[in-house]
Amino acid sequence: MKIILRIITNKYLITSILLGVWIGFFDKNDVGTQLDFRKEVKRLEEERNYYANEIKSIASDLKELTTNPKTLEKFAREKYYMKRDNEEIFVLVQKK
Repeated sequence: MKIILRIITNKYLITSILLGVWIGFFDKNDVGTQLDFRKEVKRLEEERNYYANEIKSIASDLKELTTNPKTLEKFAREKYYMKRDNEEIFVLVQKK
């Protein structure tokens, strides 16, 4: 009984517990906020990786379009429906 009373009345233990509770739940950098920050960082890293891959893909497409005239013509026909003067274009739309 005396040991429990000594532990409970120890001012360093009480101060440490109160400090831990304050830092863990009431501080501006509490546990919940830190978890939210980690989720945000993970989402932003995934977004950064996605855009880095898109930039690489677009850069390779741009290089191909600027170096190969046949690819440029194919791109213009498919993307912008461009045609030669003696051609007709039929656009087929699939119903969902």
